Amino acid sequence: MSEPHLHTKSLCDHVINVATGCRHGCEFCYVPTTPAIDSRDEMLAEQANVDDPQTDWGSYLLYRDDLPERLDNILDERDPSERKQTERGRGVVMLSSGTDCYQDRRTAQITRGAVAELITHDIPIRILTRSPAVTRDIDLFQAAGNRITVGSSIPSFDATLVRAMEPNAPPPMTRWQALDELQQAGVSVFVSMSPTYPTMDEDDFHELLSYFRALGEVVIFHEPINPRGANFQQCLNAAKQAGYDDVVTELQQMQDSHQYWVEYALNQLNTVQQVATRFDGLEVHSWPDDELVRSTSGQLRSKLKAMQQAVSPESFSGKQTGTSPEQSKLAHETDSLGHLI
Repeated sequence: MSEPHLHTKSLCDHVINVATGCRHGCEFCYVPTTPAIDSRDEMLAEQANVDDPQTDWGSYLLYRDDLPERLDNILDERDPSERKQTERGRGVVMLSSGTDCYQDRRTAQITRGAVAELITHDIPIRILTRSPAVTRDIDLFQAAGNRITVGSSIPSFDATLVRAMEPNAPPPMTRWQALDELQQAGVSVFVSMSPTYPTMDEDDFHELLSYFRALGEVVIFHEPINPRGANFQQCLNAAKQAGYDDVVTELQQMQDSHQYWVEYALNQLNTVQQVATRFDGLEVHSWPDDELVRSTSGQLRSKLKAMQQAVSPESFSGKQTGTSPEQSKLAHETDSLGHLI
């Protein structure tokens, strides 16, 4: 188990990746630029014939078949009181942040074994996957009760745009249907509405949140796209190849002008929070980027920091959790954000 900084997003304190690499090949994925991949250059070259982990992302996958056994040994040997547990991470173990833990039969088998070990040791679990194959383990999730939540990334229901950005991943509606099956079976679910794109408007977010509201007591995380790194250029190229000229124009402006991105991100965060108020009891847990916070000041910066530090309204212990007052509109009208920046 690794200890990333995902507690800052109220996701987890620990991560288990069942494989190195991912077949989905999402253009915006940050993983191939992280030390977890950079430090394995030689291994990837030898075992998977990878020339460049970034440009070859989506073409390689190295399985960790012995992970459940190793995890069992680690958990047996380690004192539970020494396990990291922050206020926002809550000691949760997430599968996975660097790959999709249900992308094929082999990763699913490894995942099932790892989840079973975590359940045995009474450790809270978060599963994030784009694959509908996750529903095969409903029996296991039911056994975990309120110690597990299962989610999927659904940034848009525009299947063509999503396919351009996530070329090998299942369609967004298929992901929603998997979550619907899970929640009907009594499994706690969440949605990562991330990254959302600059051409998305109020109607797009109303459609998304309408579907998410239909999932019952769902938790929604939201983050606008960020224009940094080689992966952003790949998103721009993918939009060009797919013929999304309006997306290309917006992404290009964001890449060329930091201020343009700041205004876009603030307006989109605010729009999503405004639309969420139309659905009784629906809370969107916004993820303001650190650079966005640094680019603001005064009341607006304080509001964004409060959003960052809020704990998501999820329970991994059976206790009821309340809503987070920090997760609300940045301003009453989108146009009024300008003077706050």
